[in-house]
Amino acid sequence: MHGLIYRSFQNYITDSYGRDTWLQVAARANISPPDFEAMLSYDDELASAVLNAMGDVLRRERGDLMEDVGAYLVSHPNTEAVRRLLRFGGMNFEDFLHSLDDLPDRARMAVSDMAIPAIELHEHAAGCFSLICETPLEGFGHLMMGVLRVMADDYGALALLDLERGSVGRDIVRIQLIETDYSHGRTFDLGARAS
Repeated sequence: MHGLIYRSFQNYITDSYGRDTWLQVAARANISPPDFEAMLSYDDELASAVLNAMGDVLRRERGDLMEDVGAYLVSHPNTEAVRRLLRFGGMNFEDFLHSLDDLPDRARMAVSDMAIPAIELHEHAAGCFSLICETPLEGFGHLMMGVLRVMADDYGALALLDLERGSVGRDIVRIQLIETDYSHGRTFDLGARAS
């Protein structure tokens, strides 16, 4: 698994709970040295050890943690680049949803050896969608729910989300888009502003 993913877990803990908490997680997961290098690759099995250690140290369920990590990835000032990458998906939340099928390819444009779990959007009726998440990383559907909650707010949309556990390695996020212009979303400019 790409080091950026592991580094995201580390940054979430450090930014949310402090460096000492991350050092507790790293010790419990037997990570030595206790920092992940963003551009290296690590064993996929290490993800379970890290997530279990995070849950033990914080006394939280994996699903709740993964949803918080997803929200962190698109809302924290230190992860603004992820939000910007996602906002290129469309002018409104529905456009953004339709762009999710292309997310793994967009991520590879930014980091060529990045492997994002397979996701596939299905539209069942007006405003009713399901996002199929295929991954061996347990809790990835929860992570996507965190991302979707924040992005709906970012676009100013009102959406209801629910997670359905599929077969092993498969989560389904059910999305009911109630209103696309529910509130004022966050400002987003395609280009950098001149100073």
